Amino acid sequence: MTATARPRKRLVVLVSIGFAVLAALVGVGLYGLVLAPAPTTPTTADDPTPASPSTSVAGPTSPSATLPPIRSTTNAESFARDAARALIDWDTATDFTPADHAQVVVDAGDPSGTETAGLAADIRSYLPTAAAWSTLRTYSTRQWLTIDEVFVPASWPEAEAQAAPGQLLPGTIAYTVKGTRNRAGVVGAQPQETSRPITFTLFIACEPSFDVCRLLRLSEVDNPLP
Repeated sequence: MTATARPRKRLVVLVSIGFAVLAALVGVGLYGLVLAPAPTTPTTADDPTPASPSTSVAGPTSPSATLPPIRSTTNAESFARDAARALIDWDTATDFTPADHAQVVVDAGDPSGTETAGLAADIRSYLPTAAAWSTLRTYSTRQWLTIDEVFVPASWPEAEAQAAPGQLLPGTIAYTVKGTRNRAGVVGAQPQETSRPITFTLFIACEPSFDVCRLLRLSEVDNPLP
């Protein structure tokens, strides 16, 4: 069944009631995500941004280049893996901006637009700000995700069981991604690389609510559904 065949009321219920039920059941917030350092943030073991910029920056990509979309699939776990990589992977030594990367993930969201504002807010907090991106670009910083595990949180069956009829879209499921966030850059002529563990939960709706899986919302970084 397509998204247009589903009543808007059901989608609104998912936002206003369904996620409130999940938060009450498992005690996890879905808002206010944190990731990117500000340009003035000092260098730490978790962030390869150096104290002074390199004079060598890799050349940009072709202006006609576009980021690949998240692959359409009815397999929720496969979609979760692809969406997680699209969310975390980026390279400042290209012409792409944080907005370009965010748009790829938004495009895989709720096609009715009901979820778009909330999902966009989640995504923005996973990505560097425009100012931080400019600073990271001077070091040709790139970031990528190494996935260790993708699994349905232990609390999800309980959340489904305690949700009243109509509080969750049919085909809704949560997947937690556990892995490593890697960053690499160049300081002068010296390459640097750092990594740290990362975990987060993606809330996804697939068939019968949508023809293919769609991303509804994201948990806070390192505050996944238990």
